[in-house]
Amino acid sequence: MNKLADRKKATQRDHPSLDIVSSHGVELSGKKIVLCVAGSVAAYKAIELARLLMRHGADVTCVTSNVVTKLVQPEYFKWATGNEVITKLTGELEHIRLADYDQSDLVIVYPATANTLGKLANGIDDTPISTVLTVGFGSKIPILMCLAMHASMYDNLAVKKNIDYLKNKIEFMTPKMIEGKAKASEPEDVLEYVLSKFGFSSVLKNKKVLMAAGPTIEHIDPVRVITNLSSGKTGVLLASELISAGAKVTFVYGPGEEKPPKGAKIINVESSNDMHEAIRRELKKKFDIVIMAAAIADYVPVQASRNKIKSSKSQLKISLKKSPKIIDQIKKYQKSVFLVGFKAESNVSKNQLIKSAQKKLRDSSSDMIVANDIGSPRYKKNPQNNQVIIINSKKVLSTSWVNKQKIAKFIRKQIESNIK
Repeated sequence: MNKLADRKKATQRDHPSLDIVSSHGVELSGKKIVLCVAGSVAAYKAIELARLLMRHGADVTCVTSNVVTKLVQPEYFKWATGNEVITKLTGELEHIRLADYDQSDLVIVYPATANTLGKLANGIDDTPISTVLTVGFGSKIPILMCLAMHASMYDNLAVKKNIDYLKNKIEFMTPKMIEGKAKASEPEDVLEYVLSKFGFSSVLKNKKVLMAAGPTIEHIDPVRVITNLSSGKTGVLLASELISAGAKVTFVYGPGEEKPPKGAKIINVESSNDMHEAIRRELKKKFDIVIMAAAIADYVPVQASRNKIKSSKSQLKISLKKSPKIIDQIKKYQKSVFLVGFKAESNVSKNQLIKSAQKKLRDSSSDMIVANDIGSPRYKKNPQNNQVIIINSKKVLSTSWVNKQKIAKFIRKQIESNIK
């Protein structure tokens, strides 16, 4: 039995539909949402809603009424979510697994019929949906009901009474009165409501962000390179934060170890020259924010050898030249953009780090600099944690020693507060 369950879980994890999870944002990441689809012709829109929720990170399980299975085949909901669809209750106790205490984060009824509403209001649980709702109501899992019915049904005093009874106990999305019908809200509107429920509200929404991250590699010969030690993790985490906040991110990425962020337009580059050209090309379009988080090589070989240099030599001299500072060119390409730079130092005092960051702020005409010391023993021992100082023309802010996820959130919040 356990082996069967394990195989079933593995199959669900590998389901092709899960490829879209977090492709538009991660603000619902880790959230388990039960989507109850009641018997209305609007049921087909529940597939779109499930996909939207998944694209923002949610794990969605659908529960359908018997009527819905005649309108939309359950396989469509399984295809959409990658999870088994609940069409009946069995000895597996699906209603408990989905809606008991802390089992899910939200139950959405979309579309919600007058029948479903009445059953919840009066404690009737004779269908999979009504039973899931009864359990969720008792375990105080938030319930969002998106009503859909004819206007005459919506105006029925019994329906009004049920709404009045439940209105302070669950949440409703007001239907749109069109052509004599109380139509369910559009899936996009439900998504916005769910995002706001989980705290999504940002001045970054729809802001266009160009971001460079990861290291660059500069060839000495076809097999040897000069590079900076950078995994790209902070850049990837910050990009994910911005995407979650609603920003449209173009991510120019050197050969970092971390997977690029989902939901961004990815431009892969290798050398500092490649990165410069990609940024210059992109800035022909209008951006609101540019973030230079890449560990770009400061020096590059004067001339790379076309052939592999023989390893028989006892000594080898390589001539290097200084590479142009890309960040110094950004405001020349697009004057009004909000520019964020990064400054890394090693084994310096906090005061020295601040002065170095302030100099870079002036030299590059940046609006904000994120600085850190990558040479400290503490950082070398655990590079997954960090401490950064953020500097603009007015103030200096510092984090404590925290993980890079918290660093990314801190940087995002400072960007938000500075572009209001």
